[in-house]
Amino acid sequence: MKAYVFPGQGAQFTGMGKELYENSALARELFEKANEILGFRITDIMFEGTAEELKETKVTQPAVFLHSVILAKTLENFHPEMVAGHSLGEFSALVANGTLSFEDGLQLVSKRALAMQKACEIKPSTMAAVLGLADNIVEEVCASIDGIVVAANYNCPGQLVISGETTAVEKACEAMKAAGAKRALLLPVGGAFHSPMMEPAREELAAAIEATSFSTPICPVYQNVTASAVSDPAEIKKNLITQLTAPVKWTQSVQQMIADGATLFTEVGPGKVLAGLIGKINKEAVTANA
Repeated sequence: MKAYVFPGQGAQFTGMGKELYENSALARELFEKANEILGFRITDIMFEGTAEELKETKVTQPAVFLHSVILAKTLENFHPEMVAGHSLGEFSALVANGTLSFEDGLQLVSKRALAMQKACEIKPSTMAAVLGLADNIVEEVCASIDGIVVAANYNCPGQLVISGETTAVEKACEAMKAAGAKRALLLPVGGAFHSPMMEPAREELAAAIEATSFSTPICPVYQNVTASAVSDPAEIKKNLITQLTAPVKWTQSVQQMIADGATLFTEVGPGKVLAGLIGKINKEAVTANA
């Protein structure tokens, strides 16, 4: 079965999408429509902007979404049998499988980015990558720390990202090293994504998601929150609202997709991050880039 996967924030690079824009009339049309919807020329920043400009959350999230979704729409023989996206990538996956329209998906991603940016400014918060520890040890260490720090991204065995208040994350990093982690390093992110610190953003985004029309998809989406196949629009909506404050169960999602018959994982979007993670989750998995 053909599985298509969509990356999240962090996959961006200067010049992303430029080739698509130049070589496809459909891509050009969609990029220009995106400029209108967003109210600024995101294409200028994507194609010519600096890495710094691209790193702004209000730019990064729509940029990665647009690159993925427009690439999917220009692919020949795009017939997904299952889709999944990492964090922000879940919105790209939901446009790719027909749950969301291009316009609605972009509006939600833009609102999500701005809401997350606001939530990041309320209290100092951050994320850290923990390498070389079993998931259950990471969870136990987080639970033993005073303050808010939780497991946020289950990326692949031996690579888990934690998230929370800056001081709690820093303490957790020291405790992870003491527990035998190969590395525990703070990430250059603006805040504590996929943690309780995102509650204000979740509330803001929930209202926008509730007001958006979700259709029955052409194939199931394996959602971050449940790591299982979902096709019911109401359930997809509920999980998407929960996603901002809940962990991304990427390892579990990929394992479930393989158990359900995925034979080829095609990564659609900038970079090859997910293909690399999938190879670490299952050495037999066949991956490709769109």
